[in-house]
Amino acid sequence: YMMGGIAVNIDGNVIDVKNNPVPGLYAAGECSCISLHGANRLGCNSLLDLVVFGRRAGLHIMENLNRLSWMEPPPAPERETVDRIRQIKENRTGEKSAGIRQSLQEVMMAGCSVFRHEQGLKKALGAVRELEQRARNISIDNLGNRFNTDLIDALELQNMLPLAEAIVASALNRTESRGAHSREDYPDRDDEHWLKHTLVQRTDSGLSITYKPVTITLFPPKPRAY
Repeated sequence: YMMGGIAVNIDGNVIDVKNNPVPGLYAAGECSCISLHGANRLGCNSLLDLVVFGRRAGLHIMENLNRLSWMEPPPAPERETVDRIRQIKENRTGEKSAGIRQSLQEVMMAGCSVFRHEQGLKKALGAVRELEQRARNISIDNLGNRFNTDLIDALELQNMLPLAEAIVASALNRTESRGAHSREDYPDRDDEHWLKHTLVQRTDSGLSITYKPVTITLFPPKPRAY
């Protein structure tokens, strides 16, 4: 389960840091983030999320399709993906994805699991970045073009590593405990400094982490008491 994802509005339209919709760009389901779960979520809510907002996104696309202006695609839009696949297939001496994936699982479980602290998060962040470098030299045994799960595993791993880096870096920056984010070195929630969303963008120079305030509507946050 993910409590974050691609920022969207209630119609599944992707939004920028100022909440402006990006025309023609949509996301729904596990990859999207409408922020309706807050800092924690119940397991079955993911199904309701994708059914309700997947439908809303589909209806919004249908209603607005004729209003969107046509944009010419960039030249050879598939080139980057084709080159990425070719590099993996042509590499006959690289490391297999299974070992790197296992290492990633162990790193995230040890340093960015239920209970977190600065030392563990810093160690995990360094380890994830090292694994990202190793994943650039992946090779596969199956060179087929149909239902190639070996290739799928390699591509998935290369996608998971930047996401893992974003999660760990965001957790390291957030010096408080909130919902499912529990810091042993910062056990209290800090609404004065951290009542805000974390926004992560990947740039040529690495991760860019910024923040925007949480919009409070009906239910202001309160201390958890039992």
